[in-house]
Amino acid sequence: MSLMTAEKMQSIIEAALMVAGHPLTVVALQNLFNEDERPSNADIKSAIASIREHYTDRGVELHEVASGYRLQAKTELSPWLAKLWNERPARYSRAFLETLAIIAYKQPITRAEIEEIRGVTVSTNIMKTLSEREWIRLIGFRDTPGKPALYGTTKTFLDNFNLATLTELPTLAEFKDMQTQDAELQVKLAIEESNVGPDNSEAIPEERDAVVSEDDAADQLQAVIENEDTETNNVIAINTEEKEEAPDASPVQAAHEEAEAASEIIAEEHDLTTHETLTAEDEMDESDLAITQS
Repeated sequence: MSLMTAEKMQSIIEAALMVAGHPLTVVALQNLFNEDERPSNADIKSAIASIREHYTDRGVELHEVASGYRLQAKTELSPWLAKLWNERPARYSRAFLETLAIIAYKQPITRAEIEEIRGVTVSTNIMKTLSEREWIRLIGFRDTPGKPALYGTTKTFLDNFNLATLTELPTLAEFKDMQTQDAELQVKLAIEESNVGPDNSEAIPEERDAVVSEDDAADQLQAVIENEDTETNNVIAINTEEKEEAPDASPVQAAHEEAEAASEIIAEEHDLTTHETLTAEDEMDESDLAITQS
C-alpha cells in the first residue's frame, strides 16, 4: 500500500465500479491490485465510503446490494432515464407478483404452502418464469412424506430490487404507513385543486372534515352514531312490518341475496372496482383452479 496513494486507489475502485456492469465485492476489488500493493479490507471500505460521499449530491450513487457494490442512477431519476429505452417495461400479473411476494416473505416454502396461502393452484408457468429470471431457486427438500421441494429467493432477486438483504424488505407496518400517507396526500391534492378554502369548501365536504378540531370531530362522531342508531331502529321497524305483510321468501333466494351482498362488501374493502384483463398466467391459474375443484 506504500507504493500507491489513497487517491490513486480510490480512482481505480471508482473506475472499476463504473465499467464492471455488475456489482463487485470487496474481494473482487482487492484482486484488481498486485500483491505488493493490495489494499486491506479496511482500505477498500474507506475508499468506498469516500466515493459514496463524493456522489451524494449527484445523479449517480454508490449502492450496496447482495452481490456487492455498484454505481447506479438514483431511483428518483427513473422517469427521465426510462425514455432512453424504447421497449416497454415488463408487466406482471397479480398471480405472478403474489407468488413472488409469498416466496420472499415465507421462504423456505413449498409449492403446496404457496397454494394454501393464495387459495388457488400455482401455475407451472409462473414458477418457470421466476426460475428463468433467477429470482427464485430450489434450496432443498422438506423432510415430510413426498419430499416436497423448498423454494427461496436468490441474490439476483435482491440485486434487481435494490436490496442488500431480505431484512430490507418493507414490513407490514411500513405498508400501513404508506397507505396513511397516501390518503393524507389525496386530501391535500383535492384542497389544492379545488381553489377554495377549507372553511367555505362546499364542493369537497371531506376537506372540512380533514381540518376540524378534535372537539368538533368528537361532536360530529357522536352525532353520526346517534343518527345511525335512529336509522337502524327505523329500518328494523320497517323490516318487521314487511315480514308481517309479505310471504316468507325462498331460503335459496335469501342465501343468494346474502352472498351477493357479501361479495359487494368484500369488493369495496379490497378496492376491486377495476376490471383488469387477465394475462395468460392468470387464465392458467383459473383453469387450474377449475380442474382442482372439479
